[in-house]
Amino acid sequence: MTTNRSNDPARQYSSTYAVDRSNQEEMSRLAVQDRMITAGMGGPLPEQPDAARFKRILDIACGTGGWLIEVAKTYPGAVQLVGIDVNHNMVEHARKQARAEGVSDRVEFHVMDALLALEFPKDYFDLVNARLLTGFMRTWDWPKLLDEIQRIARPDAIIRISEVARTFTSISSATLIAKAVGDALYNSGHLFKPGKTDEFSAEGTAGIADELPRLMSQYGVQNVQVYRTTLEFPQGTPAGESLAQDMRLASRTLAPFIRKWAQLPENYDELCKKIEHETQQPGFTASWDMVTVWGTRRPAKTQPDL
Repeated sequence: MTTNRSNDPARQYSSTYAVDRSNQEEMSRLAVQDRMITAGMGGPLPEQPDAARFKRILDIACGTGGWLIEVAKTYPGAVQLVGIDVNHNMVEHARKQARAEGVSDRVEFHVMDALLALEFPKDYFDLVNARLLTGFMRTWDWPKLLDEIQRIARPDAIIRISEVARTFTSISSATLIAKAVGDALYNSGHLFKPGKTDEFSAEGTAGIADELPRLMSQYGVQNVQVYRTTLEFPQGTPAGESLAQDMRLASRTLAPFIRKWAQLPENYDELCKKIEHETQQPGFTASWDMVTVWGTRRPAKTQPDL
């Protein structure tokens, strides 16, 4: 496998991510969120009936590397696990984590922009994974990415993408911030339609989960299936504390993005303080509906009979 350019430690790309990922708070948040989602979903590949068959695995926009490292620990038969991220700091953090967990002999991380060409050979990976792409994918980026994924996937490979479909919380201040984030994501081209947030029911639609089955089918993925699970975050549990930390950090790191692309509430700082307080109260409740859309790569083109 050739990834010479992606190993250049000085190589950096412009980023379409909603938050400055060199921000230490954002790196901490992503690490917490990564573990929280994997645990809440019941493992890294809960919908796959024969996950042990995957030998070469790619994780796109791997962030702090937690998902890929968990795959390596869960499935020792996977011989090559590759994570890519546009941010050099994230990749360095992921490499350190892989060494600390004792899986760096099989897990590797590279700086690479998923919006450009994926620098891997054709027909290489048994499974291509991506989670929470809404933060950097614009609506017009999907055709190219899905085409590139299928180029580097083996003929029988699995392609899977996971997104948050809906969030529920008892905190009205969090719902108001979620509405502002949804407006900013839509205005900046990350969503196909405006997010829906009702501050009374505290229900929000995040990301592009509802669009994924259509997108993957439209751009060639075969046998598309949808796996749904609900992540619960009871107050006073490790899961509840992880979500509270995620919400507290996100409310701070997302402010510049909201200010650039939408209307930052005048009382934004007050809303952030309310989140920090209310997530620690006995009545705090929250849950996320997660969706994984998966299928197989399109059939290889064959030469017509002569």
